Amino acid sequence: MYNKIQGMVMADQVEMLTRALISIKSVNGTTGEVEIADFIKNVLMSFPYFQQHPTNIWEQHIPNDPLGRKNIFALIRGENNDNRTIIYHSHIDTVGIEDFGSVKKDALNPDALAAFFATYELDKDVQKDAQSGDWLFGRGSVDMQSGIAVHLANVLYFSEHLEELPGTILLMLNPDEESQHKGVISAISELKRLQDEYNLQYIIAINDDFITSLYDDDPYRYIYTGAAGKLLPSFYIYGREAHVGETLSGIDPNLISAEITRRIHNNVDLTENIEGELVLPPSCLYQRDNKEAYNVQTATSSYLYFNYFIYEATGKEIMDKLTAITIEACKEVENLLHRHYQEFLKRTGLPAKALSWTIEVTSLAEYMDELSRKGLNPEKTARAVFEHNKDVEPRMLCFKIIEALQELDPEKKARVIIFYAPPYLPHNYLNEEKKRDHELVEAIKDVLENVEQETGEKFALKKFFPYLADGSFLSLHETDEEMISLMKNFPQWDLINPLPVNEIRSLNVSSINIGVYGKDAHKWTERVYKPYTFGVLPAVIRKVTMRLLNVSLAYPLSTPRNGAKTIFL
Repeated sequence: MYNKIQGMVMADQVEMLTRALISIKSVNGTTGEVEIADFIKNVLMSFPYFQQHPTNIWEQHIPNDPLGRKNIFALIRGENNDNRTIIYHSHIDTVGIEDFGSVKKDALNPDALAAFFATYELDKDVQKDAQSGDWLFGRGSVDMQSGIAVHLANVLYFSEHLEELPGTILLMLNPDEESQHKGVISAISELKRLQDEYNLQYIIAINDDFITSLYDDDPYRYIYTGAAGKLLPSFYIYGREAHVGETLSGIDPNLISAEITRRIHNNVDLTENIEGELVLPPSCLYQRDNKEAYNVQTATSSYLYFNYFIYEATGKEIMDKLTAITIEACKEVENLLHRHYQEFLKRTGLPAKALSWTIEVTSLAEYMDELSRKGLNPEKTARAVFEHNKDVEPRMLCFKIIEALQELDPEKKARVIIFYAPPYLPHNYLNEEKKRDHELVEAIKDVLENVEQETGEKFALKKFFPYLADGSFLSLHETDEEMISLMKNFPQWDLINPLPVNEIRSLNVSSINIGVYGKDAHKWTERVYKPYTFGVLPAVIRKVTMRLLNVSLAYPLSTPRNGAKTIFL
């Protein structure tokens, strides 16, 4: 690849690399993730710097991954041999191509798609962009093969201008971002190894995942100094089944589920109020009862979970808030069922039965303690369910565990058990109340102001990248107490959601996003804007890199550990 791009201006280098990456079908959960990793490694190995330093490129296989997926690492040291390090990271997987429909065969062919959309009358905005020649189409064009290309081009640049690099750059490219984030989670151990063995001091990580406009005619390119986190609060709802001829005597878990959803789904009042930030409300991702076939009995239980973005709040705060809401929802259902039953008795003249409408609400941690106090062994039961259902989809496995705990309980009360299911993404952001973080943010602002003057681009600095990103896993802001509370509400945390908490806390690397610009990520009309992404963005990232490495000079390196090595001899 080097022979093809050497001598080109950087914009052309980035475009050629982007086209080559798009042509590889690197769909999440397929061997295409391995193919693109191998391609990227070969591209890097073609660079003269890595011809001279071949051990500075390596791969790390994801443990026990059936596809053989792997992380790719490459490292460049500036002339001063300084250990201060900027991490460049991107994800190498894409979503599928099924949404391309009749043009699915061209999903990885930017020119064919541009020709198709240039005559596409059903979407005038897409048609205009295709006709302009300023946009590159194709699956992964903006999310995020162009981002990989930008990092590769900058790695090549610094490898040929070592005198401009006042520190070290570590390139890290990860699979599985679009699903379980196994790539970056596995990479934590490698980042820790490099820190321990070679005394690398990580200043910041720069992700270049896609950005887009937030409203019509939005003139800004958004730079984010952090990433939102995510929880998946889940509700196992156990009711009281009944024959359809006696439904007034039952407690329908679907009714409870509906009332909880009504109070939580898209409820803006539940979002964190952070001035100037795009914060998103929780949204229902799954709601159904456990019936698998038709019969005339009402459902026994129901499953429900929500996507819940977290910005500055903790898992404990979210659990407390959702518990209070669920208690209110259950009280509403209890009162409704009681009123319906009383009206039924009034109309029919039948004698009343001794029925209770009480619905208990508990967190998983509280329920595990309750079962233990009854002399039961909930941990043994949960572990056995896991061992017999390892291949079950992780969220359904969690529900199976909760269901087994409910069956273990001799008291078959109507109840809602609230827990967390994977994935969990920590929130990661620069905290400007800390002097070091404040100075890094100010340095980024200075760079953006200079680029605005040079290029005419308009930038807006925000705190939280509004979409999920691998950078979430590079730092933890929760206290030990808050993390313990969170982990206790995950069924079999160490087996289903084995996040290396101690290693992440030890690394504590903030991840900022200086992203490629485009439209319609995850849609068949996905496209990247070439003038900014290929022409402006690489220089922005280079300038930020050099500025942050220089700012970090005010903060002394930690004392080298005994046995610490000097890398790249």
